[in-house]
Amino acid sequence: MQDTDHLGRPIIVVTGVGVITSLGQGQDVNWRALTAGKSGIHRITRFPIDGMKTTIAGTVDFIPVPDSSAPAMSERLAELVIEEAIAESGIGQPGDFPGPLFLALPPVEMEWPQRLALAAESGANETVAYDDLLRAAGSGDHARYYERFLFSSVGENLAVRFGTKGSPIATSTACASGGTAIQLGVEAIRRGEAESALVVGTDASVNPESLIRFSLLSALSTRNEAPELASRPFAKDRDGFIMSEGAGALVLESLAHAWARGATIIGVIEGCGEAADGFHRTRSSPDGKPIIACMRNALADAGLAPEDIGYINAHGTSTPENDKMEWVGVSAVFGDRASSIPISSNKSMIGHTLTAAGAIEAIFTLLTLRHGVLPPTINYDTPDPAVPVDCVPNVARAAQVSHAISNSFGFGGQNVCVVIGAAPK
Repeated sequence: MQDTDHLGRPIIVVTGVGVITSLGQGQDVNWRALTAGKSGIHRITRFPIDGMKTTIAGTVDFIPVPDSSAPAMSERLAELVIEEAIAESGIGQPGDFPGPLFLALPPVEMEWPQRLALAAESGANETVAYDDLLRAAGSGDHARYYERFLFSSVGENLAVRFGTKGSPIATSTACASGGTAIQLGVEAIRRGEAESALVVGTDASVNPESLIRFSLLSALSTRNEAPELASRPFAKDRDGFIMSEGAGALVLESLAHAWARGATIIGVIEGCGEAADGFHRTRSSPDGKPIIACMRNALADAGLAPEDIGYINAHGTSTPENDKMEWVGVSAVFGDRASSIPISSNKSMIGHTLTAAGAIEAIFTLLTLRHGVLPPTINYDTPDPAVPVDCVPNVARAAQVSHAISNSFGFGGQNVCVVIGAAPK
């Protein structure tokens, strides 16, 4: 096998991955649970849920973090998956990763527990007014708040800990962020700016404010009585997505670099495609054009045709509109094959990990190709005639696949598609 692609660019391979989801920590634990059709969705216990319409989520409560803010928790999850990915890759030395960091991170803002603590330090009583926050911010030493709630704090801390090279690049492109981070890493190696890159998607932003915001958009499932049955992508009775947490890390290298150091190759990032959709802040364009363009751009970047793809890891959120629009896109790109190509959704088991989804689901796609098993879409009991997909319903399926697609479609019209190939033999 040559070490350049159809356009003469370096072939980009993956030599290490790490993952945490509501199913557990580590790729082995996650893969066993995923292929067994287990759900990580459960009732929320981290904060009060009285009066909330949605009281379930895929929180990662088994990772202790003293500071419960989303940035601190996201950073801790990122640390753990990076450690796993680097250990599998065997690249560099401890604290000395030989490439840049590309990080998908949720929007960073001060949350209510920190706001209340800050106001209390100013002497405010039970009722906290905006003026109390201003007084608190203007008095005393609040460096810990300032440093934690800077957008770049998570990326900078990770870069220092793992010794990545250059300034860390932190991006937030809604639910496509993990795919965006992969694309940035791929492009950096293709341009010759690096021989390797560390790509991470992390999100631990299940908190009362975020839950309420998504609930006000009518985006969340309210099937609270049976959490494990709530996420049901492509089913006719789907009613919304499940907020979840998790992180995924990938070590990317040029094939030549990986070969030179004798690394084991997990799979190939063959192509990336993106397409913006300015139709609406949350809704997809009814004609599906941006989704169609996203997948076609990725195939063209990979130098592949639709008939080369043997599996699609769907964005598959379990919202009525998203799943329908993804089917519109897939049917346009794959034509007569659309109903027969396997299209499953990891979110049926892990929920929607938001900013981290693109990275986590790309890792699961790599494992799908590596192990020859297609993860199921669970809770698929009532087919939707308007979405006639082969969603690998309820039970995993053995299948040898050479090329697959991982889709990530975000609010605000930010769409990314990654084409992933099996490891060269």
